Amino acid sequence: MDEKFVRTRNLIGDAAMDSLAKSRVAVFGIGGVGGHVVEALARSGVGAIDLIDSDTVALSNINRQIIATLSTVGQYKVDAMKARIADINPECKVEAIPCFYLPETKDQFDFSKYSYVVDAVDTVTAKLSLVCEAKEKNVPIISCMGAGNKLNPAMFEVADIYKTSVCPLAKVMRRELKKRGIDSLKVVYSKEEAIKPKTIDGDERTPGSTAFVPSVAGLIIASEVIKDLTNM
Repeated sequence: MDEKFVRTRNLIGDAAMDSLAKSRVAVFGIGGVGGHVVEALARSGVGAIDLIDSDTVALSNINRQIIATLSTVGQYKVDAMKARIADINPECKVEAIPCFYLPETKDQFDFSKYSYVVDAVDTVTAKLSLVCEAKEKNVPIISCMGAGNKLNPAMFEVADIYKTSVCPLAKVMRRELKKRGIDSLKVVYSKEEAIKPKTIDGDERTPGSTAFVPSVAGLIIASEVIKDLTNM
């Protein structure tokens, strides 16, 4: 028995652990949300993880992204995450793909090989393409809605996209998915009203975020992936 995962195995059993070890999960977006998804999947014994993100680690990521440290600034996020997974579970097969996912790049990915897809990207265009591709290949997918400009992690919920409220991104996704004939999508979203970013010298800042909001969203997503992969 692999001692790294004995506490998890004691809780969910051998069959579930074996299912995780045989699973391949693709995580699109390795930022504040996606990085915590990957961390939890690796620590849960998922056997293969594909990491997709074109960004490099910046100093401004340090407040909330699990891969962001002074020593990783400037590295591709997928490379920093791959190195972190290797230090957690060397047996996990990791593919690091420094790519910005869009409809124009979707042909680089074979969705049929994935056991699960996690959408933790920021743009509506990319999210819609991910959902459509996953649905076409009959691969389960979960999407994260807006996590910026929030302060209350207790306001996150798991729901079908058509049962969401408050979140502006979810509203756009509902409308656009309906146009495309997509009748369901599991999402994590917040019912908290967005907080207006503070200003400095009269200039509105980029969206604010904290260490404890995107991380909670990511851990909720990871828990849903684990539950679905193991039929818990």
